[in-house]
Amino acid sequence: MRKFILAVLGLIGITLCYFTLVSAGKVFRSDWQLPGAGYSEGEQQQRLVLITQELETPFWDKVGQGALRQAEEEGVSLEVWGSYGMNQEEFLKRIEIAIDSKVDGIIVQGLDSDNFKSLTKIKAAFYGIPVITVANDVPMSESLRRTYVGSDSYLAGQLIAVQLVADMGEAGDVILLGDTIQEYYQKQRLAGLQDVLQRYPDIRMAYAETGATREQVIATTKDLMNGVPDVDAFIAVNANMAEAMLYEIGRRSQIEPYHIYTFDDGKDSEALFAQGKLDGMLEQSPDRMGELSVQLMMEWLRGETVPLDMNGYLTDIRMVKAKDAP
Repeated sequence: MRKFILAVLGLIGITLCYFTLVSAGKVFRSDWQLPGAGYSEGEQQQRLVLITQELETPFWDKVGQGALRQAEEEGVSLEVWGSYGMNQEEFLKRIEIAIDSKVDGIIVQGLDSDNFKSLTKIKAAFYGIPVITVANDVPMSESLRRTYVGSDSYLAGQLIAVQLVADMGEAGDVILLGDTIQEYYQKQRLAGLQDVLQRYPDIRMAYAETGATREQVIATTKDLMNGVPDVDAFIAVNANMAEAMLYEIGRRSQIEPYHIYTFDDGKDSEALFAQGKLDGMLEQSPDRMGELSVQLMMEWLRGETVPLDMNGYLTDIRMVKAKDAP
Protein backbone atom coordinates (compact mmCIF):
# COMPACT_ATOMS: atom_id res chain seq x y z
CA MET A 1 0.00 0.00 0.00
CA ARG A 2 2.84 2.35 0.96
CA LYS A 3 4.55 1.70 -2.39
CA PHE A 4 1.28 2.45 -4.24
CA ILE A 5 0.87 5.81 -2.47
CA LEU A 6 4.48 6.74 -3.24
CA ALA A 7 3.95 5.82 -6.88
CA VAL A 8 0.82 8.02 -7.12
CA LEU A 9 2.59 10.95 -5.45
CA GLY A 10 5.53 10.53 -7.82
CA LEU A 11 3.20 10.54 -10.84
CA ILE A 12 1.51 13.73 -9.60
CA GLY A 13 4.91 15.35 -9.10
CA ILE A 14 6.05 14.45 -12.60
CA THR A 15 2.79 15.85 -14.04
CA LEU A 16 3.13 19.14 -12.15
CA CYS A 17 6.74 19.50 -13.28
CA TYR A 18 5.69 18.96 -16.88
CA PHE A 19 3.04 21.69 -16.82
CA THR A 20 5.39 24.05 -15.01
CA LEU A 21 8.02 23.60 -17.72
CA VAL A 22 5.43 24.11 -20.50
CA SER A 23 4.16 27.34 -18.88
CA ALA A 24 7.68 28.62 -18.36
CA GLY A 25 8.44 27.93 -21.98
CA LYS A 26 5.48 30.06 -23.07
CA VAL A 27 6.61 32.95 -20.89
CA PHE A 28 10.18 32.99 -22.18
CA ARG A 29 9.40 32.44 -25.88
CA SER A 30 10.14 35.70 -27.74
CA ASP A 31 6.84 35.66 -29.69
CA TRP A 32 4.63 35.50 -26.59
CA GLN A 33 2.78 38.75 -25.71
CA LEU A 34 0.51 39.98 -22.98
CA PRO A 35 -3.10 40.54 -24.05
CA GLY A 36 -3.83 44.16 -25.05
CA ALA A 37 -4.87 46.24 -22.04
CA GLY A 38 -8.40 47.63 -22.11
CA TYR A 39 -9.82 45.31 -24.78
CA SER A 40 -12.31 42.53 -24.40
CA GLU A 41 -11.88 39.33 -26.38
CA GLY A 42 -12.24 39.99 -30.10
CA GLU A 43 -12.26 43.79 -29.74
CA GLN A 44 -9.75 45.53 -32.00
CA GLN A 45 -10.90 49.11 -32.61
CA GLN A 46 -9.33 51.80 -30.48
CA ARG A 47 -11.46 54.60 -29.12
CA LEU A 48 -10.73 58.34 -29.28
CA VAL A 49 -12.81 61.29 -28.13
CA LEU A 50 -12.78 64.93 -29.30
CA ILE A 51 -14.05 67.34 -26.64
CA THR A 52 -14.90 71.00 -27.22
CA GLN A 53 -16.62 73.84 -25.36
CA GLU A 54 -18.34 75.12 -28.50
CA LEU A 55 -20.57 72.52 -30.15
CA GLU A 56 -22.43 73.49 -33.32
CA THR A 57 -20.36 76.52 -34.25
CA PRO A 58 -18.95 76.80 -37.79
CA PHE A 59 -15.31 76.61 -36.69
CA TRP A 60 -15.65 73.65 -34.34
CA ASP A 61 -18.00 71.82 -36.70
CA LYS A 62 -15.14 71.85 -39.23
CA VAL A 63 -12.66 70.56 -36.62
CA GLY A 64 -15.05 67.69 -35.87
CA GLN A 65 -15.64 66.89 -39.54
CA GLY A 66 -11.92 66.69 -40.24
CA ALA A 67 -11.36 64.49 -37.19
CA LEU A 68 -14.20 62.10 -38.09
CA ARG A 69 -12.96 61.76 -41.65
CA GLN A 70 -9.43 60.91 -40.51
CA ALA A 71 -10.75 58.49 -37.86
CA GLU A 72 -12.63 56.58 -40.55
CA GLU A 73 -9.46 56.39 -42.65
CA GLU A 74 -7.48 55.18 -39.62
CA GLY A 75 -10.11 52.59 -38.71
CA VAL A 76 -10.54 53.98 -35.23
CA SER A 77 -13.66 54.96 -33.28
CA LEU A 78 -14.03 58.70 -32.63
CA GLU A 79 -16.79 60.38 -30.65
CA VAL A 80 -17.30 64.15 -30.60
CA TRP A 81 -18.40 65.44 -27.21
CA GLY A 82 -18.89 68.97 -26.04
CA SER A 83 -20.93 71.63 -24.33
CA TYR A 84 -22.91 74.60 -25.55
CA GLY A 85 -22.32 78.25 -24.78
CA MET A 86 -18.85 77.89 -23.23
CA ASN A 87 -20.13 75.89 -20.25
CA GLN A 88 -16.83 75.15 -18.52
CA GLU A 89 -18.31 72.97 -15.79
CA GLU A 90 -19.95 70.64 -18.30
CA PHE A 91 -16.81 70.70 -20.49
CA LEU A 92 -14.55 69.63 -17.60
CA LYS A 93 -17.05 66.95 -16.56
CA ARG A 94 -16.88 65.42 -20.04
CA ILE A 95 -13.08 65.28 -19.86
CA GLU A 96 -13.37 63.50 -16.53
CA ILE A 97 -15.90 61.02 -17.97
CA ALA A 98 -13.54 60.31 -20.90
CA ILE A 99 -10.68 59.58 -18.48
CA ASP A 100 -12.87 57.36 -16.27
CA SER A 101 -14.03 55.50 -19.41
CA LYS A 102 -10.35 54.78 -20.15
CA VAL A 103 -10.51 55.87 -23.78
CA ASP A 104 -7.31 55.37 -25.75
CA GLY A 105 -6.76 59.06 -26.48
CA ILE A 106 -8.29 62.48 -25.82
CA ILE A 107 -8.20 65.36 -28.32
CA VAL A 108 -9.43 68.49 -26.59
CA GLN A 109 -9.86 72.24 -26.91
CA GLY A 110 -7.31 73.63 -24.49
CA LEU A 111 -8.60 75.54 -21.48
CA ASP A 112 -6.19 77.69 -19.47
CA SER A 113 -7.58 76.85 -16.04
CA ASP A 114 -6.31 75.00 -12.95
CA ASN A 115 -9.07 72.37 -13.16
CA PHE A 116 -8.26 71.56 -16.80
CA LYS A 117 -4.55 71.29 -16.06
CA SER A 118 -5.22 69.06 -13.07
CA LEU A 119 -7.30 66.66 -15.16
CA THR A 120 -4.70 66.40 -17.93
CA LYS A 121 -1.52 66.62 -15.86
CA ILE A 122 -2.56 64.33 -13.01
CA LYS A 123 -5.61 62.19 -13.76
CA ALA A 124 -5.12 61.47 -17.47
CA ALA A 125 -1.39 60.97 -16.93
CA PHE A 126 -2.08 58.54 -14.06
CA TYR A 127 -4.19 56.35 -16.37
CA GLY A 128 -1.67 56.68 -19.22
CA ILE A 129 -4.19 58.39 -21.53
CA PRO A 130 -2.48 60.71 -24.06
CA VAL A 131 -3.95 64.20 -24.48
CA ILE A 132 -3.57 66.40 -27.57
CA THR A 133 -4.82 69.99 -27.50
CA VAL A 134 -6.40 71.31 -30.69
CA ALA A 135 -7.01 74.90 -31.86
CA ASN A 136 -6.52 76.36 -28.35
CA ASP A 137 -3.28 75.42 -26.63
CA VAL A 138 -2.20 75.12 -23.00
CA PRO A 139 1.54 75.10 -22.24
CA MET A 140 2.99 71.57 -22.16
CA SER A 141 4.70 72.14 -18.80
CA GLU A 142 1.35 72.98 -17.19
CA SER A 143 -0.81 70.29 -18.80
CA LEU A 144 1.49 67.40 -19.88
CA ARG A 145 -0.34 67.35 -23.21
CA ARG A 146 1.52 65.25 -25.79
CA THR A 147 1.37 68.00 -28.41
CA TYR A 148 -0.71 70.82 -29.84
CA VAL A 149 -2.33 71.01 -33.27
CA GLY A 150 -3.49 74.40 -34.50
CA SER A 151 -2.57 77.95 -35.44
CA ASP A 152 0.41 80.00 -34.32
CA SER A 153 -1.65 82.46 -32.27
CA TYR A 154 1.19 84.98 -31.91
CA LEU A 155 1.66 85.08 -35.70
CA ALA A 156 -2.12 85.37 -36.15
CA GLY A 157 -2.13 88.52 -34.03
CA GLN A 158 0.76 89.90 -36.04
CA LEU A 159 -1.01 89.28 -39.35
CA ILE A 160 -4.09 91.22 -38.25
CA ALA A 161 -1.92 94.10 -37.02
CA VAL A 162 0.01 94.23 -40.30
CA GLN A 163 -3.27 94.30 -42.25
CA LEU A 164 -4.63 97.07 -40.04
CA VAL A 165 -1.56 99.24 -40.66
CA ALA A 166 -1.84 98.60 -44.41
CA ASP A 167 -5.52 99.68 -44.36
CA MET A 168 -5.45 102.52 -41.82
CA GLY A 169 -1.95 103.87 -42.24
CA GLU A 170 0.74 104.44 -39.65
CA ALA A 171 -1.30 106.76 -37.40
CA GLY A 172 -4.60 106.39 -35.56
CA ASP A 173 -6.41 105.20 -32.45
CA VAL A 174 -7.04 101.48 -32.11
CA ILE A 175 -9.28 99.71 -29.58
CA LEU A 176 -8.35 96.12 -28.63
CA LEU A 177 -11.08 94.19 -26.82
CA GLY A 178 -10.10 91.13 -24.80
CA ASP A 179 -11.51 88.70 -22.27
CA THR A 180 -11.32 89.18 -18.49
CA ILE A 181 -10.45 85.47 -18.18
CA GLN A 182 -7.73 85.47 -20.81
CA GLU A 183 -6.96 82.13 -22.39
CA TYR A 184 -3.37 81.28 -23.36
CA TYR A 185 -4.12 81.61 -27.08
CA GLN A 186 -5.65 85.05 -26.51
CA LYS A 187 -2.54 86.18 -24.65
CA GLN A 188 -0.49 85.07 -27.64
CA ARG A 189 -2.75 86.90 -30.09
CA LEU A 190 -2.59 90.07 -28.02
CA ALA A 191 1.21 89.88 -27.80
CA GLY A 192 1.44 89.57 -31.59
CA LEU A 193 -0.90 92.54 -32.12
CA GLN A 194 0.91 94.77 -29.65
CA ASP A 195 4.41 93.87 -30.85
CA VAL A 196 3.54 95.09 -34.36
CA LEU A 197 1.45 98.15 -33.48
CA GLN A 198 3.95 99.53 -30.96
CA ARG A 199 6.49 99.90 -33.77
CA TYR A 200 4.46 102.89 -34.95
CA PRO A 201 4.68 105.83 -32.52
CA ASP A 202 1.59 107.52 -34.02
CA ILE A 203 -0.65 104.50 -33.46
CA ARG A 204 -2.24 104.68 -30.02
CA MET A 205 -3.65 101.48 -28.53
CA ALA A 206 -6.47 101.31 -25.98
CA TYR A 207 -6.80 97.80 -24.57
CA ALA A 208 -9.66 96.73 -22.30
CA GLU A 209 -10.92 93.44 -20.90
CA THR A 210 -14.56 92.56 -20.42
CA GLY A 211 -16.74 89.74 -19.17
CA ALA A 212 -18.07 87.29 -21.72
CA THR A 213 -21.80 88.13 -21.67
CA ARG A 214 -23.28 90.17 -24.50
CA GLU A 215 -24.37 92.91 -22.09
CA GLN A 216 -20.86 93.19 -20.63
CA VAL A 217 -19.26 93.44 -24.08
CA ILE A 218 -21.74 96.14 -25.14
CA ALA A 219 -21.12 98.14 -21.95
CA THR A 220 -17.33 97.91 -22.30
CA THR A 221 -17.44 98.94 -25.96
CA LYS A 222 -19.57 101.92 -25.01
CA ASP A 223 -17.09 103.00 -22.32
CA LEU A 224 -14.16 102.60 -24.71
CA MET A 225 -15.82 104.70 -27.41
CA ASN A 226 -16.58 107.39 -24.84
CA GLY A 227 -12.95 107.35 -23.73
CA VAL A 228 -11.53 107.28 -27.28
CA PRO A 229 -13.99 109.42 -29.28
CA ASP A 230 -11.71 109.61 -32.34
CA VAL A 231 -11.17 105.86 -32.57
CA ASP A 232 -10.22 104.58 -36.05
CA ALA A 233 -10.14 100.80 -35.61
CA PHE A 234 -11.41 97.91 -33.48
CA ILE A 235 -9.98 94.42 -33.00
CA ALA A 236 -11.86 91.72 -31.07
CA VAL A 237 -9.11 89.51 -29.60
CA ASN A 238 -11.81 87.08 -28.45
CA ALA A 239 -13.79 86.51 -31.65
CA ASN A 240 -16.95 85.60 -29.73
CA MET A 241 -17.19 89.25 -28.66
CA ALA A 242 -17.25 90.65 -32.20
CA GLU A 243 -21.03 90.57 -32.69
CA ALA A 244 -21.84 92.48 -29.47
CA MET A 245 -18.99 94.93 -30.13
CA LEU A 246 -20.32 95.61 -33.63
CA TYR A 247 -23.83 96.06 -32.27
CA GLU A 248 -22.71 98.90 -30.00
CA ILE A 249 -20.59 100.52 -32.75
CA GLY A 250 -23.55 100.40 -35.14
CA ARG A 251 -25.93 101.75 -32.51
CA ARG A 252 -23.83 104.87 -32.04
CA SER A 253 -22.72 105.57 -35.61
CA GLN A 254 -22.18 104.07 -39.06
CA ILE A 255 -19.83 101.07 -39.13
CA GLU A 256 -18.25 101.93 -42.50
CA PRO A 257 -15.69 104.54 -41.37
CA TYR A 258 -14.04 102.12 -38.94
CA HIS A 259 -11.48 99.39 -39.59
CA ILE A 260 -12.80 96.28 -37.79
CA TYR A 261 -11.06 92.90 -37.50
CA THR A 262 -11.33 89.61 -35.67
CA PHE A 263 -10.59 85.88 -35.96
CA ASP A 264 -12.66 83.13 -37.61
CA ASP A 265 -13.25 81.01 -34.50
CA GLY A 266 -16.12 83.11 -33.14
CA LYS A 267 -19.61 81.69 -33.45
CA ASP A 268 -20.70 84.67 -35.58
CA SER A 269 -17.41 85.47 -37.37
CA GLU A 270 -18.23 83.95 -40.75
CA ALA A 271 -21.71 85.50 -40.85
CA LEU A 272 -20.40 88.96 -39.89
CA PHE A 273 -17.68 88.71 -42.52
CA ALA A 274 -20.15 87.63 -45.21
CA GLN A 275 -22.38 90.59 -44.27
CA GLY A 276 -19.50 92.99 -44.84
CA LYS A 277 -19.34 94.11 -41.21
CA LEU A 278 -15.69 93.08 -40.85
CA ASP A 279 -12.90 94.64 -42.90
CA GLY A 280 -10.71 91.61 -42.36
CA MET A 281 -10.70 88.23 -40.66
CA LEU A 282 -7.88 85.89 -39.70
CA GLU A 283 -8.78 82.59 -41.33
CA GLN A 284 -7.47 79.34 -39.85
CA SER A 285 -7.57 75.68 -40.96
CA PRO A 286 -10.02 73.94 -38.59
CA ASP A 287 -10.68 71.02 -40.92
CA ARG A 288 -6.95 70.28 -41.13
CA MET A 289 -6.61 70.64 -37.35
CA GLY A 290 -9.15 67.84 -36.87
CA GLU A 291 -7.47 65.57 -39.42
CA LEU A 292 -3.95 66.09 -38.14
CA SER A 293 -4.84 65.68 -34.46
CA VAL A 294 -6.32 62.21 -35.12
CA GLN A 295 -3.42 61.25 -37.39
CA LEU A 296 -0.84 62.23 -34.77
CA MET A 297 -2.75 60.53 -31.95
CA MET A 298 -2.76 57.26 -33.89
CA GLU A 299 0.93 57.61 -34.78
CA TRP A 300 1.67 57.96 -31.07
CA LEU A 301 -0.56 55.03 -30.06
CA ARG A 302 1.06 52.82 -32.70
CA GLY A 303 4.53 53.88 -31.59
CA GLU A 304 5.34 55.38 -34.99
CA THR A 305 6.07 58.93 -33.76
CA VAL A 306 7.32 58.89 -30.18
CA PRO A 307 7.61 61.39 -28.73
CA LEU A 308 5.43 63.87 -30.59
CA ASP A 309 6.87 67.35 -31.04
CA MET A 310 6.03 69.09 -27.76
CA ASN A 311 6.18 72.48 -29.49
CA GLY A 312 3.18 71.53 -31.60
CA TYR A 313 2.20 71.09 -35.24
CA LEU A 314 1.11 74.37 -36.79
CA THR A 315 -1.64 74.61 -39.41
CA ASP A 316 -2.06 77.28 -42.08
CA ILE A 317 -3.45 80.76 -41.40
CA ARG A 318 -4.13 83.73 -43.67
CA MET A 319 -5.79 87.13 -43.67
CA VAL A 320 -8.93 87.51 -45.77
CA LYS A 321 -10.29 90.94 -46.68
CA ALA A 322 -13.91 92.02 -47.14
CA LYS A 323 -13.37 92.12 -50.90
CA ASP A 324 -12.61 88.39 -50.77
CA ALA A 325 -16.00 87.54 -49.25
CA PRO A 326 -18.37 85.64 -51.57
